[in-house]
Amino acid sequence: MTYVITHGCCSDSSCVPVCPVQCIRPRPGDPDFTTTEQLYIDPATCIDCGACMDVCPVNAIQTEWDLPEHLADDLQINALYFATNPITESEPADPIRRRLPADRPTLSVAIVGSGPAGCYAAAELSDIKGVNVSMFERLPTPFGLIRAGVAPDHADTKQIATRFNKVLARPNVHCFFNVDVPRDITIEELLTHHHAVIWAAGASSDRQLGIPGEDLSGCVSAREFVAWYNGHPDLADRGFTLAGERAVVIGNGNVALDVARTLTQPAKAYARTDIADHALAVLEASTLTEVVLTARRGPEFASYSTGELSALQHTDGVALCALPAEVPTQADQADRRAAIVAEAAARTATDDERAVILRFGLQPVSVNGTDTVESITFRHEDGTEETIDASMVIKAIGYRGSAVQGLPFDELTGTLSHTAGSVCDPKTGEPVVGVFCSGWIKRGPSGMIGTNKVDSAETVDSLLREFGAGRLPEPAQDLQQLTDLVRTRQPDMIDHQGWSRIDQRERRDGRPNKRPRRKLVAVSELVQASRPS
Repeated sequence: MTYVITHGCCSDSSCVPVCPVQCIRPRPGDPDFTTTEQLYIDPATCIDCGACMDVCPVNAIQTEWDLPEHLADDLQINALYFATNPITESEPADPIRRRLPADRPTLSVAIVGSGPAGCYAAAELSDIKGVNVSMFERLPTPFGLIRAGVAPDHADTKQIATRFNKVLARPNVHCFFNVDVPRDITIEELLTHHHAVIWAAGASSDRQLGIPGEDLSGCVSAREFVAWYNGHPDLADRGFTLAGERAVVIGNGNVALDVARTLTQPAKAYARTDIADHALAVLEASTLTEVVLTARRGPEFASYSTGELSALQHTDGVALCALPAEVPTQADQADRRAAIVAEAAARTATDDERAVILRFGLQPVSVNGTDTVESITFRHEDGTEETIDASMVIKAIGYRGSAVQGLPFDELTGTLSHTAGSVCDPKTGEPVVGVFCSGWIKRGPSGMIGTNKVDSAETVDSLLREFGAGRLPEPAQDLQQLTDLVRTRQPDMIDHQGWSRIDQRERRDGRPNKRPRRKLVAVSELVQASRPS
């Protein structure tokens, strides 16, 4: 028997150091660690010890003998990785043990953003004796895209928030939620109270198509749509409706698959998830019967993972289809993703199914309509055009970072200019003293949740080098003075106890319907729930 890493893998890599035979690949530092779809277990090397399963934060590792039918492909996906990446014998890496210099025994760091990048950085820093961390978050709730970006039916993926919650509860981690940087407190003021600031606020805007009609009602970004159905306070009042028979999704990554699955899967599949109430009501009233998923290039260039495509193929009530003329007629069965697309080309939806239709080689030309979306026109590779009727167009073409006041920003990449996470002037290479970055604002919107672990570790190492070299000045004021200042500016600041009250309230409200939580979606409701009863 062997253990299997399924497509729910977040690439956190906690499983790698505990494996006694080092049969999990790729590892942090391996050339393909940041580009591979997930981590994999070599079935020929695994000794069935279960250590990896015990530490996986998202329950993505299962035993071969107990693998559910809808995950059956994952065993082959694991084995196929090692067919082209043969394993080499190695020992587990020694754990990193960080210490502050003896002559500077205390360090205080502010982290702006409480998503995966911020939480991983907080975990790395708060493990070090003498370090205090202040976590700042614009919203009343932590965890960023774990709360507002992961699909509601991916409950196991959201379990990583449990690990992060333990980090936030550490005595040397102090939470300042519902506090906007720089509106309520500036980066300069944070540096008055800390040795350093790590900007980990992610990518909060969208890439654009740059075509006519993109601003029509009904043409939205996947970021907005996903945040809406996940109950993000900024989008809770957005009036999405799922009228008409067809929606078009532009993009071919995992987010595009999430959106397509949400639009087509029967609403009852979400009845026991943490989806926002308003979104569940709209899904129940949806009249959509078809979602067309479009890509500019052929299926071999698709960005979605094999596991997520396989999961969509096995989703009850959904037919995964493709146009035979747009996919290779003979798929290499060793390429599981290509084989799934080929199988989709031979499939048609039955009367009781909704269809997700994969389309390839379509360049969007214009979104058409008078006031709202009525259709979208594409150009084929041969220059001919095709117009597809649709009541909704969702752009899943990528997130984009936003400029941060006072910090050097690269407009081309949508990231902060930096060297190994140390923010610097792109013209001179000189560091912005005390300012660092991590996550999507550092590397762009790429990778899995766990990719932020390695990313944050690099940033923390840069920060500690600067601190050890004496290049981070001592703060002029302390934590209590910081707390007093923030409460003066933002009386509705929420600390960890306040967040715990919100968490308990949402879980309690979800219990009657056997849901993990029933999300509060208005800032006023969240603030009220954070207060002692």
